[in-house]
This record gives sequence, C-alpha cells and structure tokens, in this order.
Amino acid sequence: MVNSIVLCLPFVGLLLCIALFPIFNAEWWEKYKAIAVAFWIIVFAILFTISNSIVGTAESVLESFFGDYLTFIVLLFGLYCVAGNISFDGDLAGSPGVNVILLIIGTFLSSIIGTTGSSMLMVRPIIKMNSWRRHKGHIMIFFIFMISNLGGALTPMGDPPLLMGFMRGVPFFWSLNLFPVFIFNLAVLSVIFYFIDRKRYKRDLARGRRPDLSKAGTEIKFSGLHNLIFLVMIVVAVILSGVLPTLPAFQDAEGAVLGIHILGEVTFTFPAMIECVIILVAAFLSFKTTNKEIRERNHFTWGAIEEVAILFIGIFITMAPALTLLKSVGPDLGLTKPMQMFWTTGALSSFLDNTPTYLVFLTAAGTLGYTSGIATTVGIIPAHMLLAISCGAVFMGANTYIGNAPNFMIKSISDENGIRMPSFFGYMKWSIGILVPVFILDTLVFFL
Repeated sequence: MVNSIVLCLPFVGLLLCIALFPIFNAEWWEKYKAIAVAFWIIVFAILFTISNSIVGTAESVLESFFGDYLTFIVLLFGLYCVAGNISFDGDLAGSPGVNVILLIIGTFLSSIIGTTGSSMLMVRPIIKMNSWRRHKGHIMIFFIFMISNLGGALTPMGDPPLLMGFMRGVPFFWSLNLFPVFIFNLAVLSVIFYFIDRKRYKRDLARGRRPDLSKAGTEIKFSGLHNLIFLVMIVVAVILSGVLPTLPAFQDAEGAVLGIHILGEVTFTFPAMIECVIILVAAFLSFKTTNKEIRERNHFTWGAIEEVAILFIGIFITMAPALTLLKSVGPDLGLTKPMQMFWTTGALSSFLDNTPTYLVFLTAAGTLGYTSGIATTVGIIPAHMLLAISCGAVFMGANTYIGNAPNFMIKSISDENGIRMPSFFGYMKWSIGILVPVFILDTLVFFL
C-alpha cells in the first residue's frame, strides 16, 4: 500500500504544477509546460522501475499510451478540426436569454454527439456572440458545467463512462433513467446562470458596452455545414469502438480483443485502430473540403489542442498507479448506499479519468451480491446504485479543469480568444460554490 502511494506522487506533483504555476509564474508555465510534464513522467519512470522493473515501466507507459491516451487525443483532435471548420455568423447578441437558450441546446446536443463534440461545436458561436462583453468568463464556466459535463448523461454516446457501461451489459437506452436528475440539474443551473449573467450583462451596459441590436435575430448563417457529415463519421467511430470489441470476429479463443502486440500484455487493438483511422480521415477530409476563410473567422489555431495533448500525456501516464490503487481497494470500501457511490465516484472522477473510475465502482457494485436489478457482465446491480454511479461519474467531472476531456480545451480556447478564465483553484471556487450545493440537492432528492 505504501509503495502504491509513493508511485502516485508524480501524478500529484503534475496536478500541483497545473494548478499552481499558472498562478505564480504564468509566463514560465506557458513556455516550459512540456518540460514540466516530461520531468514528472521521468520521475514516475524512475520510481516505477525501482518498484518493478524497466520492462514493467515500459509496459505501464505503453499501456497508458495505446490503451487510453492515443484514442483520447485522436478523438479530441478530430472533433477540434471538424468543429473548427463550422462557422456561425449572425446578428444574435450575447444577452442572458440568448446565452441560456444556447447553453440548453448545447447540453441536450451533448447526449447525441458527446460532450466533446458538442463543446467543440458550440464554443466558438457562444464566444463570438459575447465578444462585445467585458464580463464573460462566467459564461464559459457554466459552458463547462452544462455542455461539457452534464449534457453527457442521457445516452452512451454522451460520455465515455456510459459507453463502457453499455459495453458491459447495461442496456443502451437505460441511461434515459438519468433524465429526472439531468433535467433537475439543468433547470437549477440555468436559473443560477441567468441571474448571474443578467447582473454582469447590466454591468457591461452601464459601462457603455453595447451590442449591435439593430438587426438582432434577423439573420443567422452557418458556414461549412457539410462538416456535419464528418462529425457523424466521428460519432460512428466512437460507437464502433464500443461495439466491435464485443464481436467474435475481433476476439481470440480466450475472448481477448485482437490487435497488434506491443509489449507484454499491451496490445493496440483493431477496434481502436479502426476508430483512429476513421476520425483522422474525417479530420483530413474536413480540412480538404473547407475554405480556410472559415477557420480564419473562427480564429482557429493549434494552441488549444497542443496544450491539451502535452498536459494529458503526462496525466494519463502518471495516474496509472492511482487507478491501480483504486481498483485494489474499491471493492473493500464498504460502499453499499447510492449516496456513497454518488459522492465517491464523483469525487474521484473530478481528478482521475472518469471512465476507469466508473468501471471500478461498477465492478464494486457488481460484487455486492444483489439478486435483482440490471444484469451486467460484472454482476447484478440495482438500478438506484447504477444511477448513482453514472451520475457521479458524468456530473462531477465538472468539478475541476481536468475532470473531463473538454474542460481544459474550453479553457484554452477561451484564453486564446481573450476571455479571462479563472486559475485551477479559482475555477474550483466556482464549482464548490455552485455545483456542490446542486449535488447536495441531488443527494437529498434522488440518492438517499
């Protein structure tokens, strides 16, 4: 146990760097973040080699890269490229009413094309419509709360944890059982956002900032809509990544998923390859068929995806021991009530990848010996327990910038567009002050 905790130190060190350096020395961090990430990966490799072996270290790093990071970053890259080739132009100005409507639309859209897809599609239009405003950081914070996290609750396409549940026997449409919690949270957050935005909207108007409302609402124009075809290609690729591993054609005699053997037990599976190829082809075709003027209007750059790629390679590699430790102690934590599952799954999903965290507690629930509920490959799980685990994993990824894949991307794009976003801990002040009370209400209403 002590050894496992020591191996978690590089992950903790990297998180502290992400949290503190932008506060105390932002210029250094912007220039040398890649060196900081490399440093913690090297520290991890040294500690892991001392504890295990060079081969064991190589296997752990390669498993993190091929098993998790590669498909993660390819998906983000594809969505970033395709969404960057869709432009919104119109006369809508960023008022509280318009902003609430767009956030609600984006939140529902997240369950159809995923939180990352919806986030990439909606972020630039919302930034454009509010470009005249001075106080707009809160808009992007609620964007992360609602579109980048809450919206993924209604289908397995919405968020990877639910997709993993589907792969383990949870019926595809079972996640619609999350709708009462989803709509409750959506209503509460929409009301809170409206009043915060209205106050700051009036403050902007009082300081002489004015949108051009002479033609407001008379013309809305989308450019590059053919890219929706490529967006559908990416959605299909994600669905296939969940379905193909369950087919006999992609399994060997022991039921293991076929692929290219890398080292030890590390395999780059054929379903993962197919997913990556489809997504990269979609991104390539998107660029080849879209006029670069659309990207120029979107202020498209590679900065945001580059930052996410650098930070998350370090996160995925160094968090492996933390996930291993969680898997070993998860079934022994004595979590037998929905409230416990909701908060434990959610708290860990705020800092660890919410997909393996979801799987740990799904497995833990399946070992509790229930005889009625949802029949999955990990055991029978009562509906109220599965509801709590699913909501915790999906909703509480919004608690930090690193809790869910789109969060940091939205922060980076906002920073690039001159929106002053809070620091890591500054963002957590918002999530603790707004989301935690909402989650307490969830507990009282749905999980007691």
